[in-house]
Amino acid sequence: MNLRSKHLSAEDRRNEAVEAVIDLAATTNPEEITTSAIAGRMKLTQSALFRHFSTKDAIWLGVMEWVSDRLLSRIDKLAGAEPDPLVALEAMFLGHIEFVADHPGVPRMMMGQLQRAGMNPAKQMAQTLMQNYATRLRRLLAAARGNGALPADLDEAAAATLFLGMIQGLVVQSLMHGDSARMRADAPRVFAIYRAGLLRGRARMEEGA
Repeated sequence: MNLRSKHLSAEDRRNEAVEAVIDLAATTNPEEITTSAIAGRMKLTQSALFRHFSTKDAIWLGVMEWVSDRLLSRIDKLAGAEPDPLVALEAMFLGHIEFVADHPGVPRMMMGQLQRAGMNPAKQMAQTLMQNYATRLRRLLAAARGNGALPADLDEAAAATLFLGMIQGLVVQSLMHGDSARMRADAPRVFAIYRAGLLRGRARMEEGA
């Protein structure tokens, strides 16, 4: 263990534990990840790990908080840099795909939490992330509708659901084939079809005017 790792702050050590879980989840069923494996990945004892997280559920909550903070920060930065809401949607889509490709354990953790029976803090955080994400999508879609780029009668909720469904489909295929490069390559073409579908609705509206 190097000198730096011995003197990490409590926050850095917690982040290190979260990243260890995400790395392990890339190749291991999240439900089978043990605190012993996490501590081993960090080159710590389990007792040292539990000084930063009181329980395994607290670690899982920390993972969901880490994912939420970083994913939303990334898409907010990308979308905020684009004045055109449709261009912002594409930046958001491609940025999300890049995030998943960089952290393949994240979708495994998300799906694992959302599929768990009952409610717990980590699952609630995962659900809140999805709700906050959908709110951002609807806001961009409403802006595009408001400036006339999309039809006035656009079903924003359905369009947001389809957007998320495209990401989930690409992620599932990537997990099946173990090929994140394919997901990166497919993402621009998939979004192009989505965008064309949205714009076709505007064309029909113009034809009927």
